[in-house]
Amino acid sequence: MSEPFIEKHFEVLHGKLDRLDEAIRGNGKPGIILRLDRLEQDAKRQGKLIWLILGAIVTALATALATWIVG
Repeated sequence: MSEPFIEKHFEVLHGKLDRLDEAIRGNGKPGIILRLDRLEQDAKRQGKLIWLILGAIVTALATALATWIVG
């Protein structure tokens, strides 16, 4: 194999690695790491919101049941 052939392949690999690094880190725009972190934070908030809604529903049902029993 000739040296220019190997050098060309290293340039191609280097370009691909640069594109992967840019996709992961972002390079001035949100990268995969930041976007994944945002998704995880949204999932946590959504889970808390669901528990809050369920708690409110259970409380309302318990209050309605107690009011109906007491009369």
